[in-house]
Amino acid sequence: MIGLSASLAVFGQSGSNSPNYFVSAVVGVSMFIGIWALITITNNLLFMEAKKVGIDTSKNDFSIIPSVDAAFRKTGNESSNAGFVRLNKGFDIKLAGKAKSVFLERGTNRIALKPTNFIGLSPIPKVEVVVGDSVKAGDVIFYDKKNPDVKFVSPVSGEVVAINRGDKRAIADIVILVDRNQSYKTFNVPSLDADRSTLVNFMMESGAWTMINQRPFDVIADANEIPSNIFISTFDSAPLAPDNNMVIQGQQDAFQKGIDVLAKLTSGQVHLGLSASAGKPFEGFTNVKKTVFSGKHPAGNVGVQIHHTAPIRGNAKVWTLGVQEVISIGNLFLTGKFDGSRVVAVTGGELSQTGYVRTYIGACVADLVAGDVKHDNVRYISGDVLSGKQVDKEGFLDFRADQLTVIKEGNEYELFGWLLPLAPRPTISGTFPNFLYPNYEFEANTNTHGEQRAFVESGQYEQVLPMDIYVQHLAKAVLAGDIEKMEGMGINELTEEDVALCEFVCTSKIPLQSIIRQGLDTMREQA
Repeated sequence: MIGLSASLAVFGQSGSNSPNYFVSAVVGVSMFIGIWALITITNNLLFMEAKKVGIDTSKNDFSIIPSVDAAFRKTGNESSNAGFVRLNKGFDIKLAGKAKSVFLERGTNRIALKPTNFIGLSPIPKVEVVVGDSVKAGDVIFYDKKNPDVKFVSPVSGEVVAINRGDKRAIADIVILVDRNQSYKTFNVPSLDADRSTLVNFMMESGAWTMINQRPFDVIADANEIPSNIFISTFDSAPLAPDNNMVIQGQQDAFQKGIDVLAKLTSGQVHLGLSASAGKPFEGFTNVKKTVFSGKHPAGNVGVQIHHTAPIRGNAKVWTLGVQEVISIGNLFLTGKFDGSRVVAVTGGELSQTGYVRTYIGACVADLVAGDVKHDNVRYISGDVLSGKQVDKEGFLDFRADQLTVIKEGNEYELFGWLLPLAPRPTISGTFPNFLYPNYEFEANTNTHGEQRAFVESGQYEQVLPMDIYVQHLAKAVLAGDIEKMEGMGINELTEEDVALCEFVCTSKIPLQSIIRQGLDTMREQA
């Protein structure tokens, strides 16, 4: 302060007959900083008070001076009755091998149902078929001994050719050889005017109930619980994700019917998450509350959309579905037949031909790629590169997978890669000048470029996760087994895919997805 006063005195003496511009500038800057600090503190206090009383802060601008974002919220894809959420955090991973907007002619010879795809299901469910049995689409294949009312049915007609087991005799998958001409079990469809219990029992008996996911914990919905809301995300922002505009073609009536069915099952609303940049194929549907989301990945994650529209509070339960699950439920109520068909995006830089394939739940990977793989040293992923699961070429897609990704295996290392990282790669790090070519599509592989390190504070998670959750502190609470802290820090709002991008950007290489799953399983056991 003494030095600053002396400097001001010197400048004041240097030109007594002329305006003292330096002093005026310092006073002006000081006043600006003071006003800015006052407004910032006031805005933060208003925001905290709004959250405390339960006001939706994603739709209201709690500030003395309206922000530019609040003043110009309208976008080309915002319908008149839709809310709008602009997400400022996130990161788009642009990879080579996006699915072209064409349907590939691929046959489906085998499919498989995997009990391991369902969290909380007994590792050895009650199997109703044996090898050699012929089944129709909709016939019961297995059910959980702890919850026998929920049936897991065949998505196709065909012959049961294998029941494969894993560790401790747990059932790994049940393989069905697909008939050339499909036959279906026919169900007696109740009217939508029927009471809720009638609709629920019908869906459990017909196999449609297994398509509904419940949060928290990401498990099959509990028939005894009435969800506070149901959420459907109509777009996927993950790397190489399928375009649901291709999926909805010709299925508009089934999608609307599915929405109408779901609306009968909740005490709240069916929420439809729309993309601000994906056109308007989903805007015409009714009986839903629409919200438009703008931003980078993970804007398409249903967990992020829940957080910004109607967050999970207390003991509330919410249900989530994908577009194709809603279509399947709609077709069941329209035709009385279980619809196990799926449109799968075949993606990845290691494929000579990408596109979409009309197939069935649990399709065989070899049938989908059909000899289009460029090299042998590749990894097949059921889902996207962030949250998908590795499968063999002769393996099968997961129950809810609508994407197959094929990329290079990362077992070839760069010489002095830690010192001279020359090969371009998707990253948020400033080491690579990726900002110079924002539309470049990377030929990525599975190499993690390092191993697990100390779990240090870096602030990287907060850069990419558009949720009011401190993932690093939450993960440490999980590792410490602190149940109260886990719950207080919002673990019930998360599932693995919500932190997948955080895991990607993590310098410490921490397996966040498995840690969050460990925490969710702990919370589920306690509940």
